[in-house]
Amino acid sequence: MVSVLIVAKGHDYDQTAFMAMFRTMRNVTTTLVEQPAAQVILQPEYIGDYDCVLFYDMSGLQGQPSDEYRSAIEALIERGIGIVMLNHATVSWPEWPLWRAISGTSFLLQRGVLDGAETPGSGYRGGHGPLANATVRLRAVAEHPVLAGLEDGLEITDELYLKTAAFEQRVLPLMRADYAFVRDNFSPPPLAPAEEQSSWNHPPGSDLVVWANAARNSPVVATDLGDGPVAFANPGFRRLLENALGWVSSADARAWASNRRKA
Repeated sequence: MVSVLIVAKGHDYDQTAFMAMFRTMRNVTTTLVEQPAAQVILQPEYIGDYDCVLFYDMSGLQGQPSDEYRSAIEALIERGIGIVMLNHATVSWPEWPLWRAISGTSFLLQRGVLDGAETPGSGYRGGHGPLANATVRLRAVAEHPVLAGLEDGLEITDELYLKTAAFEQRVLPLMRADYAFVRDNFSPPPLAPAEEQSSWNHPPGSDLVVWANAARNSPVVATDLGDGPVAFANPGFRRLLENALGWVSSADARAWASNRRKA
């Protein structure tokens, strides 16, 4: 049985529909803690009660984390506790470089410097933007425990992000979306200044929506998916999430992360 600490809040979500996902998972037990209380439970003296942490929060839009929270996350990834990140959680702390290193994403809430280059903010399909969530077919691009039972892919209606492609060089691709990740299919980043939205342009982006990453000794699975109740109720998404929680909690996943750190 995998014991999961779920960290949420800082972003609106349907808690009832969200938690209903986990009740269908026979090998998962959960503890939901919302921010800012989660910053206490994530401290080293408490986090050992859990096999992994699922982040579904967006807590850092106003700046950097406290020294205590920074130390807690650094201790977590040194310890090798598994991490799963869904949707907006990949940029929960957009100004904190370590958070981006953990998620591996190139998602930007507004124009900024990424890999040393000025980069436009990421586009949105669904979520906060005027365009509805897209229905896409996801295809597996690796043989991996996270994809067990999903080898033929899945179809889902969910939020998508127009990210740059460079981040793929640092992560392990797991699932891609059969969709055109081009400017015309997305709306400008809603949290960007008005002048950026009015002149927004973005080069064609990555179709990678599920990937694995290593953050020091912690195995990580991150995905842009998981916007709301339609995704939460999707059997394929539930299978993907249960697989991810099980894998990041495993000794094999921790060994994988440690080996990537050494490489």
